[in-house]
Parts: sequence; structure tokens; C-alpha cells
Amino acid sequence: MLEKILVVNGFERKLVVDPDAFLSDVLRDQLHLIGTKVGCGKGQCGACSVIIDGKVVRACITKIRRLADYASVTTIEGLGNQANLHPLQIAWVAHGAAQCGFCTPGFILSAKALLDENPKPTREQVRDWFQKHKNVCRCTGFIPLVDAVMDAAKVLRGEMTLDINHNMPADGNIFGSRAPRPSGVAKVMGQWLFGDDQKLMLPPGTLHLAIVEARVSHANIKGVDYAEALTMPGVHSVITAKDVKGKNRITGLITFPTNKGDGWDRPILCDTKVFQYGDAIALVAADSEANARAAAEKVKVDLEVLPAYMSAPAAMAEDAIEIHPGTPNAYYEQNHAKGADVAPFFSDPSKYEVMGGDYYTQRQPHLPIEPDVGYAFYDEDGILRIYSKSIGLYLHLYMIAPGLGVEPDKIALIQLPTGGTFGYKFSPTMEALVGAATMATGRPCHLHYNYAQQQYYTGKRSPFWTKGKIAVDKATKKIVASEMEWIVDHGPYSEFGDLLTLRGSQYWMAGYGIPNMRAKGYCVATNHGWGSAFRGYGSPEIMFPSECLMDEMAEKLGMDPLEFRYVNVYRPGDTTPTDQVPDSWTLPEMIEILRPKYTEAMANAKKNSTATHKKGVGVAIGIYGSGLDGPDSAGADAELNPDGTVTVFNTWQDHGQGSDAGTLGFAHETLKPLGLKACQIKLVLNDTSKCPNSGPAGGSRSNVVVGNAIINGCKQLVDAMRKPDGTFRTYDEMVKEGIKTKYNGAWTAPAKDCDANGLGSPFCCYMYGLFMAEVTVELATGKTQVDKMTLVEDIGTINNRQTVDGQNWGGLAQGIGLALSEDFEDIKKHSSLAGAGVPYIHDIPDAMELIYVESPREHGPYGNSGVGEVPLCGPHPAIINAIYNACGVRIRHLPAYPEKVLAGLKALGK
Repeated sequence: MLEKILVVNGFERKLVVDPDAFLSDVLRDQLHLIGTKVGCGKGQCGACSVIIDGKVVRACITKIRRLADYASVTTIEGLGNQANLHPLQIAWVAHGAAQCGFCTPGFILSAKALLDENPKPTREQVRDWFQKHKNVCRCTGFIPLVDAVMDAAKVLRGEMTLDINHNMPADGNIFGSRAPRPSGVAKVMGQWLFGDDQKLMLPPGTLHLAIVEARVSHANIKGVDYAEALTMPGVHSVITAKDVKGKNRITGLITFPTNKGDGWDRPILCDTKVFQYGDAIALVAADSEANARAAAEKVKVDLEVLPAYMSAPAAMAEDAIEIHPGTPNAYYEQNHAKGADVAPFFSDPSKYEVMGGDYYTQRQPHLPIEPDVGYAFYDEDGILRIYSKSIGLYLHLYMIAPGLGVEPDKIALIQLPTGGTFGYKFSPTMEALVGAATMATGRPCHLHYNYAQQQYYTGKRSPFWTKGKIAVDKATKKIVASEMEWIVDHGPYSEFGDLLTLRGSQYWMAGYGIPNMRAKGYCVATNHGWGSAFRGYGSPEIMFPSECLMDEMAEKLGMDPLEFRYVNVYRPGDTTPTDQVPDSWTLPEMIEILRPKYTEAMANAKKNSTATHKKGVGVAIGIYGSGLDGPDSAGADAELNPDGTVTVFNTWQDHGQGSDAGTLGFAHETLKPLGLKACQIKLVLNDTSKCPNSGPAGGSRSNVVVGNAIINGCKQLVDAMRKPDGTFRTYDEMVKEGIKTKYNGAWTAPAKDCDANGLGSPFCCYMYGLFMAEVTVELATGKTQVDKMTLVEDIGTINNRQTVDGQNWGGLAQGIGLALSEDFEDIKKHSSLAGAGVPYIHDIPDAMELIYVESPREHGPYGNSGVGEVPLCGPHPAIINAIYNACGVRIRHLPAYPEKVLAGLKALGK
């Protein structure tokens, strides 16, 4: 041990520390300064940034022994308080720079050190600073963060004033405004308490868990020996499959009738087989996470290693064994048939031009800054309460209850404040693990993944292997037919795999009025990381080949790519790939808006290209439906309180997108007749023991489906309070007259599931995006730099403009990563943020222009559609098309690593 004296936030602190402890652990575990967040644990994300003697330091890689006595340490807790926020904190709230909020304290501390050193930085200097100090944000696309720093600098220089309500409308009507999120202040103070923060608030006797994980990708389990682990310091017990009281399986719950599996293929704790690297074989419960992890390494697992099929083609080979005995590896097929037989259109070269190709989208990792975390305990009523990052609380409750052996009414799921998930938490991850451990031990149990576990033991975007072609009438330049085969590598677990495969059918060549379509998709089990939802869910995977083919066909026809799209986009009389009438006809208008910008960008690219650096421009369309298929439904309650305020209850789960702002916007607009201020509406969110089932927060459904349910519940309350003379009853008057004060809102989408041929009206509202990418390709290395992104978007009317901007900037940034750098293929290499290709601020342009075409939706709440998915549906093909425009290299296998582009250049002799 080492005695260390530090001056922390201005106060002298005498500490006794392990000299090899990291500063982040001392701050969090000994001083309880939990505003210092730990994400990657490798110094790659900057979430843990603090200031030591005026310099930015990443606390997660700084050993306490390196600090001199009386070193001055500033954490977010020392920057400002709720009554006197620092200008950086105010600017962060005002600009909506705190989305999920996990990276926020680290960014603010880093920016504080910058402004102390340079009171008047340029935007590029701010960006250079964040690049140098490895500050990563996965939510925002960085633009509002730089905006916040620039305004805070002006405040500190006395050039402007700013408060957190800077964007609050003067009339108080927040719907359609840039009003700040209700959670903003807590996030900028580091007091939005995430799951690993809350472990410090659990009672004495809480057990900390570590996973005994598989270090191979496919094996039979012959035995588990944990005798040595039980002798390790602090160990309470080891939990194995035999300790799980139920079926020890997580059910896929929604399994299509033609799925050849039964949906019960994913174990809570592996009993007979290992299906992928990182699978949980046992749990060690101990008095600390460190002791649990040390003991987990002592558990001996006897394995019979089996062939590992790490891609769909490998798993589909004739000699491949069944990963799940009794179920073929290719376990689901999706047919698609619209219009007439397409064969004649592909066999008459005199009338029709044909273009086709093979394409691949990779196993994109979600790369949240916060690793997975959660805990569970029994309450006084015997209810098993599970706290996690779940974005599908009721869905997960029903998926894990049979496996745990608990009736659903004996479980409550509660969402923790959540550092962005981007879809991976649409699947349960550790919910069943903490539940099983709590049931086995009878004590509260907490589980925290390190970042490697986040990478290999949470789901990833499922790779698509796509082969498609289109036929164009040579006279009209209209697409008359398309044909496609796609194969989904969904990893070993089938949950939602059939639904994802259907998405390929729904979005293949979406945006274009193609009368005749044929396609077939396959969902395949492999031994690579399991497939889960990821922003866009199926559309980015299938719109990549669609939009690349559009450019390739345009070139073959001798047409400009934007004009070829203009000829073919939806117009009255056209239908979607599922034969549904589109809910908006704005695509021609969107192209007309982009056209002058596109013309200018093309001219600039030609003018500014050099012998060593070639510039190019690419476009693409991206489309997504707002909802789950068919009659998607949600509940939301509204209750009048004795003091005249109103409480809204729902399970619109928040993973950074802003469900608090969304709920408040819809509720305030509906409750306006009561004369309430926004601050008089209270929110109770995301607890199944208190809130109705609003459905999962995925597929951009919440804004539409939950939004309509909120409106319905609030309207019921307003109508009940209204007197015959048009005034409104008070709470006391409601009680006196025997009128209830709480109303259960509900709404169901007027939509129809797709049939066996992939036809139907699966969503009542859609989102439309038109993307333009401007890039520079360095010929010597093949490296691509995105210089600017432009998005023209029709998402209906807009509830909160600040949250919508943030969603779009963040989605575009993730699309850049999808195009150029992100992958989870090499399990070891890609098990860290940096290794998996997370984009830093220099990888994302400061120029990302957003243009909205607000076309009110018939079935959208106050005309809204969704927003979250569409900004990731089209940036990557736009970038790939821009690379081709710049240097003539066509990338069909993502990501477009520099070495792939360089190989293409060499093949062209450049």
C-alpha cells in the first residue's frame, strides 16, 4: 500500500492506495467521484478524462503511483454545481451535446483544459484537441460538441451570455422547438448515474460477478471444474447451468412459422455446447469484481473443440455439421415476388440494359462507449428486479422468464441510465445472467463487462452477402425488373434472424417504382458473433448493393447518377418493394433541392483534385419504416396529480436518442388546453412495475407508436377534466365527482404484415433520406477522407429539432464508420474500440449539412415519422460511390479499408 496526498477539486485528500491502482478506480471506488466514467479501459475513448496540474489525463490508464503528492486533480464534480454551472456545462446543455451522456464529463474536462490554455480556439483547433486527447463520442457526430466549446469560449471571454434555456421558446411551447433535454443538467454534471456508477450504491453483501467465458468458437462441453475457484479470495460461489431453475434458454419469442428452428437455441449458461467465442459457461460470484475475475480464470472447462464456421458460406458448405443439432444451419428462407416474372426482362438485350454485382456488408460493431452492465435483487415483495441497459424491457422480460423459471409477474425490468446502445440491447445480454445469479445466491448481484467482453459477447450487425441485378428499359430509362439473393450471417442465435431476413425483402431497391421483383433470402447460423439489431436493421445492409447498382447502371446508360435516380424515384402510381403505396411523394422534391449543391460539389471536386489526391462526389437514397411490422402497438399513461401537475408513464426506452424530450414534447402539446408549463409535466419512464408496455425502442417506432399512445392518454385526461362550459376540473373536483385521474393511452398502427411473398403494408410511416458524400482519396495509400456529408431528409414534422439534428449527425458518423473502418471479424484484433475502427473526430467531417422536407404523415403523431434509423441507411453507399467517382475504384466488400482501395488503384494501373 501507498499513502498518497492529492488535492482533489480544491480539497486535500489523504489516501491509502494500491500503487498499481488506476486513478479512475481510486476516484470512483475510494472517493466516490463517479462523474469520471470508464468506457474502454484502454485509454482509447477519453470518457475518463480528468485534469491533473492543468493537463488532460486519461485516468483509466494512469496508475496512481505516477501522481506526485499534492498533485491537483480536477474531476467533473469540481467544475460546477447545479446552481452555478460552468459555461462549458451550460453550452453542452444548450446545444444538445449530451445525448446518452456517458462521454460528456470527459469531453467537458478535456475542453476545460483547452480553454485554459487557448481562450480563443478555432473550430479546427478544438477538433485537433479532441483528436489528440482521444475523446470519442458515438452519438453526436461531434458537431454539437464543437459548437458548445466555441460558445463557452465566447462566454468566458465576455462576448456573449448563455443559459441552459437558451433554446427554450419564449412562449413556452416546446413542440417543434430546440428545447433542451430534461436529463441534460444531470449528464453535464456527471450525475446521470450509469450501471457501474450505481454499484457503489448497492447494499453490503452485494456480489460481483465474472463470466467464465469460452475461448473457442465451437465445442462440446465435457465438464466444468470450479473447485480451485472456490478457494480464491472473496469468492462466494460459482453458478453453472445446473443452478438455473428454468429451461436455461432465452427464447426468440417472435419466431416465424416457416423458421426451421424453434427459437430456444440460446443458453443462459452453456450446458452442452459452446456456440461462439465468449459464451458464458459459468459465473463466479465474489465480494469484488477483481476477485471474481481472478477466480474465473481458475475454472477449468473440458472441451471437445468442433469445426468453427465463421461465415455464412462456410456454414452452408455441404460438409458443415449442424451448429444446433436437428436444425439446418440455413434455417430460414424468405421469398419475394412482386409483379410479373422477371426472367424476360433479363433475357432481351435489345430492349433492356442489365447490370448486376456481388456485395458484402460487414459485421459492424455498435461500439458504445459504455460497456454492458446490470444488476439484480429481490425486493420485499419477492419480485426479482433486474436493472440493465435494455431497450426492450417487456420484450426481454418475456424472453428470459421461462429460462429462469420465473413467472413474468414475478419479474420487473428497469432500464438504467444508458450509454448509447444503437440497437445491440434490443436483444437481452446479461439480464438473464444477473437474474440467475441472484436467484442462485439470494443476494444482489452486479455484472460489468470489460470492453473485450462488450465486443465478443454482445450482438453485432449481421453481415449480408448479396447478389443482385436490375433491368432498365433503354427507351424510358425506367427500372422495370430486379432480382436478388441475399444471405444473412446471423451468428449462432436465431432471435429475430427471420425478421432481419425479411428486411432485405422490404428494402431491396426501395425508393424506386419497380413493378417486377423477385428475390430470395436465407438466414444462416454461424459460430461468429451473434446478430442483433443495429441502427437501420437490414436497410443499410441491402441499400448498399441497391445504391451501388444504381450508380453502376447509370454509368452503363451514360447518365448522371442523380438524374438516373430522379427518373426512377417514387411518384404517384408507384409502390414500394412490398407493393405498398408510399406515405410520401417527396423524393423528386428532395432531389431538386440537392441538385444545385450536387452540381457545385462535382465542379469543386474536378477543380480541386490533384495528381496525388483525387476528390469525388457520390449520392444514395436511404429508406426505413417507422415501426415493427404490422399492427405494432404501445401504451402510455397520463395521471393528474393533487398539485395540478401531470405525470406521464411509459417504457419509451432511452439509449441516447432522447425519449425524455420526445415524451415531453408530445405530452406538452396535447396538454396545452390545461395551460401547463413543460416543467409541470413529470416523467416516470422505463420500469415495468410502474409503466405500461410501450414496446421496444428500436426500428424508429417509438416516435410514431409511443408518440401516438402518449397523445391518446393525454387527450383522455384532458377530455375527462373538461367541464361543459369549456373550463377544466381540478384534481379535487375530479375526485369529488368520482372521475378517475389516471388514463391508459394506447395506439395500434394501421399496418399489415407481409405475406409469404414479402408483400404487404408493414409500416404506416416511413422515413426518406437523400445523401451526398464528398471525399478525397489519397492515391499513394488508398486512404479515404470524407470532406462533407449532406442529408436531405423527409421524416414528417419534427417534435424536437435539437434531438433530431443530433440523431442525424450521429447516424451519418456511424455510416462513415460502416463505409470505411468498422468491423468485428478478427475476434482478437477487433476486441477494442480502436481495433474495431471507431471513428475519431478527424475521421468525421465538421461539415454535415441537414435539410428537412417536412411532409406531415397521416398516421404520425402531429405529423411526425421516426428519425433514428434513416441517417445510417444511405451514407455508406454514397461514400463508396464517391470513391469511385474520385479514382475509379469500385468497392463492393465493406469496409473500404485503404489497402482495398490501393489494390483497386494498382489493378487500374494508377
